[in-house]
Amino acid sequence: MPAQAVVIGVDSSTQSAKAVFADAATGRTLAVGRAAHEVTGAAGARESDPEGWWRALCEAVARGLKESGVRPSAVTGIAVAGQQHGLVVLDARGRPVRPALLWNDTRAAPQAAALARALPGGAREWAERTGSAPVAALTAAKWRWLTEREPRAAAAAAAVRLPHDYLTEKLSGVAATDPGDASGTGWYATATGRYDPEILGLIGLDARLLPGVAPTGGTRIGSLLPAAAGALGLPAGIAVAAGTGDNMAAAVGLGLGGTGLLDHPVLSLGTSGTVYAATRARPATPALSGFAATDGTYLPLACTLNCTLAVDRIAALLGLGRDTAEAGREIVLLPYLDGERTPDLPGAAGLLTGLRHTTTRQQILGAAYEGAVVTVLRALDEVLTACGLDPAAPGPAARPLRLIGGGARGRSWVETVRRLSGRPLLIPADADLTALGAAALAAAAASTTDPVTVARAWSTFAPPPVELPATDRDTETWERVSSAVDALTREKRDPGTGAG
Repeated sequence: MPAQAVVIGVDSSTQSAKAVFADAATGRTLAVGRAAHEVTGAAGARESDPEGWWRALCEAVARGLKESGVRPSAVTGIAVAGQQHGLVVLDARGRPVRPALLWNDTRAAPQAAALARALPGGAREWAERTGSAPVAALTAAKWRWLTEREPRAAAAAAAVRLPHDYLTEKLSGVAATDPGDASGTGWYATATGRYDPEILGLIGLDARLLPGVAPTGGTRIGSLLPAAAGALGLPAGIAVAAGTGDNMAAAVGLGLGGTGLLDHPVLSLGTSGTVYAATRARPATPALSGFAATDGTYLPLACTLNCTLAVDRIAALLGLGRDTAEAGREIVLLPYLDGERTPDLPGAAGLLTGLRHTTTRQQILGAAYEGAVVTVLRALDEVLTACGLDPAAPGPAARPLRLIGGGARGRSWVETVRRLSGRPLLIPADADLTALGAAALAAAAASTTDPVTVARAWSTFAPPPVELPATDRDTETWERVSSAVDALTREKRDPGTGAG
């Protein structure tokens, strides 16, 4: 009987590292190692020490090895999926010049607005070139912020990386990224598949500081270095994949793209709320992040800053458990506690209206769920339009909504999405789709197989998703909350002055 081959997929997220050990033949999860890392900052700032990501990755792998009982010699490949957009600036020795600016750091909102005006065609031209219009999350806006606010740190840069690039380089010694994560920078042109020299000049970034772009995230870009192997307890020389961004890896884990499912919408409920679908059409609308997928297709995506953490914060303020929520009725609560990205309101604060003497805490919490869900479902309509679909067309049951992320395990989240979307839901049995997608990238790198093909083959061994039928859509709540979002957007103030 042949020896079992094992691959490791790492999800390095905003707050933690997760390492999934998967059977390379079936995708069966053998163990999951986890380790936290720190996020610091207030008043719009969100930063992390990249070396903390590496320590968390090593700890997660060590825990996974111990839990699984897998012999290190059985591991054949590793890949990293990382939080998108983060700006990692390294010195000549490969050490961070300063803490990384994370995707949800909103301080670069003024720089993003200035960049949007800097091209003759404005935001539309940015979207046509790079897939996305500048917002505070994009790495290009963060680099511009750094050059203006911390010029000495920018001048000390010998390399500029994304979070997953940084970790992949620690593993392999190779400076590499992939089209998916690169498409979230603002300086990679999805129209040409290369870095855009005019945009690099516009933001003052030397292309020589950037990593090369591998053809796909499943491309083998190198082998595990002896030093990294020692830190991880793995054999040197195993395959290291190019890796990708977290959303792109989750799409692979779902089998989206390539010859797999296309135009099937996904709603991910995590620190942020994201909606996306794989398509062969290259999106170019300022309303979306027109990302490239990691396999040659595209992944139009919209992201909200405030999702599970924001609603959990409301629950904590009210002294309630997460699943004690009731329908908000006439209350509207927009939980924009960290500003907002979609709609583009980086200076916004939370908004609460419609209180009565009879209002209960449970209704206020329910209104927080409704505000978050309506915000992300409105973004879903934009994604479906980018895929050439009419979100208002009859028969939404034809396209069920795939619900993933930590919120997909919460009753209140699931029922609120179901009530406000009017769509059937599919909830995959595997809760670690980003890490599983990264494992498929690792398997592809170790075997020169297409990662989506790997993931779809694995799905035949996995338990079927939970299927929930559609319910009548709660149009009254939808319209009430949507009106509040529209009103807040119309009253948008200059970034940093606050709104609400």
